[in-house]
Formats: sequence, structure tokens, C-alpha cells
Amino acid sequence: MSWLRIREMVRKEFIQLFRDRRSRPILIMAPLIQLLIFGYVVNYDIKDIRVALIDQSRTRESRLLTDAFTAGRIFRVTHLPGAPRELEGLLLAGKVDLGIKIPPDFSSRIRSGQTAAVQILADGGMSNMASVRIAYTTMVLDRFNSEMIQELYGRELKYGKIDGRIRTWYNPNLDSQNFYVPGIVAFVIMLISLLMTSIAIIKEKEAGTMEQLIVTPLKPVELIIGKTIPYTMIAIGQMVLVMMFALYWFEIPLAGSIPTLFFAACLFLLSTLGIGLFISTVSKTQQQAMMTTFFFILPFFMLSGFVFPIANMPTVVQWLTYLNPLRYFLVIIRGIFLKGVGLQILWPQYVALAVLGGAVFAGAVGRFRKRLD
Repeated sequence: MSWLRIREMVRKEFIQLFRDRRSRPILIMAPLIQLLIFGYVVNYDIKDIRVALIDQSRTRESRLLTDAFTAGRIFRVTHLPGAPRELEGLLLAGKVDLGIKIPPDFSSRIRSGQTAAVQILADGGMSNMASVRIAYTTMVLDRFNSEMIQELYGRELKYGKIDGRIRTWYNPNLDSQNFYVPGIVAFVIMLISLLMTSIAIIKEKEAGTMEQLIVTPLKPVELIIGKTIPYTMIAIGQMVLVMMFALYWFEIPLAGSIPTLFFAACLFLLSTLGIGLFISTVSKTQQQAMMTTFFFILPFFMLSGFVFPIANMPTVVQWLTYLNPLRYFLVIIRGIFLKGVGLQILWPQYVALAVLGGAVFAGAVGRFRKRLD
């Protein structure tokens, strides 16, 4: 064994690796970007709980309870609905995380020494976050209870624990599988479609069959559509397979419409296939295409709200998530699976997917040229 030959082989590999100008930014910038993403996004702390409050009592005691929630700056009253039906709509649309309803007899029951009920409605779509929000809610109520007893009787009294009967909607048992499995369906579709289409054009060039496609009368847009249809069918087929496992193996509830879900999947694939084709047109080799694809996959995953709430991210990062198609598809697929909502609630996500998908796919088609260089 000659260490000299090994040394020269290593030197050759480094020269070849850094010779490609398109690979150098990925090798250098990818670890830094991933570090920033993990550092800011991986955060289970609850910093912002959006609350819809119905105060039917409108008394000093109800205002004190409202102040008890907002004093710590974790709870933020964003909506003041006038009726329970409006509160339900806010939870369905995902605009609030908790609903608090203070009954009309709240103050009178407290002043008479009776138990006063406060209704708490929690969105259990994100099971891990819902359990923490419920725990925070119980702490606030417990502190408020102690302060009221101190005010009424002038001294600290021991009392029983709060009878917490918090109603968690859409995921009553807070099962983690009900939250994660629909997200996995979305992630699998993105992963397969990106990986397969990112090497679609490169395979033709490396196999030497691109010359045959160039001399055909196919227009660039026709060639692109012809190459994406098989991957679309494969992705849809894999989605059906994964959904079957989710429904019958993991017993995940599907409360919404299947056609609405597949329509959203088609819009989502428009974005992922467009990104994959764009990568394929700008890459020189399959290895480079694969590296670029994985460079996209991690930010899409981390900035989608799949695991970490977008509300916990820095403001600049939250703005970046609006460019992530997975963010919108996750809202749609979880809304259809757990809440049973449709286009009347989820239409903003459908519009965002259509705009992103159309722009990305049009850019990929415009970038593609029927030539070898």
C-alpha cells in the first residue's frame, strides 16, 4: 500500500469536488443555513397563545380573569367573538388556539361563594402544543382562584384542586399520531416528487438519450409535461397507499372530503414538481441534483410547522415560511383529516398553493431548453 498514491488520490478528489462552481456554495453554505434553521426553529417553548374571548358577564371579576390571562404575555386575546358559533369558526379556521367563554353568572356565583364555571375550548390539532396550552390555562385559573379567595375572605384558605373539564376539539384524546401521521403523508409526497423530478432531465443527458429528444417535434412545455405526468401519477399512488395505512393501520380519523384532499395534493405537486424540474435544469450531474434537492428538503420540513409552531419562530423566519408550499398543504391535510373542513375555510391555502405552484412550474418550463448545454 502506497500512501503517496493515496495522498494524490485524495488531492484529486478535492480538486474535482471544488472545481464545480455550483457545488461549492452547497458545500459551504448548507451547514451554516441548517445551523441557523435548527437554532431558531427547533423550539418547543410556548410564547404566543392566540385566544378568542367571549365575556358574557362583563363585570369586574370577568375583567380580572381576562387580565390574569393577558398579564403574562403568553396569552394574547386576538378576537372577541359575539357568539359561540363565531368562536367555533375561529377554531376551525385555525385563527386561534384557545377559546374562553365566561358565563353571565360568573360574578354572582363568585360573590355568593359558589363554584363558577369557565368554558375552555382547545384546538387539539397539534397535540403536543395543546397539552402545554391546557397546562398553562390551568395554572392561570389556579392563580386567579387563589386571588379571589384572598379577596373574599381576607386570608389564604386551602381549597380543592380546580375541577378542570377542558374540552379539546378535533383531537379529544390528544393522540400524537393524529397530528403527525397526516403530516407524514404530506412529507412523503414532497420527498418522492422532489427526488424523482430533480434527476429527470439529468438522466436523459447522462444516458445519452437527450439527443433523441432534441430532434423530436416536441415543444419544451410538452416535454416537461410529458416527463411530469408519470411522477404525478406515482406520487398520487403513493399518497393513496400511505393514506390507506394511516386510516386502517394507525386508525387516523378522516373527517373531511377525499376529493378536496386530492385537489390540494395536485396543487401541492405543481410546486414540488416545478422545483424538482428547476433543479434538474440547472444541475450538471445527478449527484449535484441530489445534493441540491436535499438542500431544499430540510428548510421545507423545518419551516412548515410540521413539528415546531411557526408562531414560535422569529418574525423574519415566519415571513420566509410563506414561500414554503408544505406550510399550506399541512394546514389543508390536517384540517381535512381532523376538523373536516373544506374549501369554505381552507381557500386561502388553496390559493397560495395555486399561485406558488403556477409561478414555480412556469419558471421551470421557461428555464428548460431543448439543448445539451
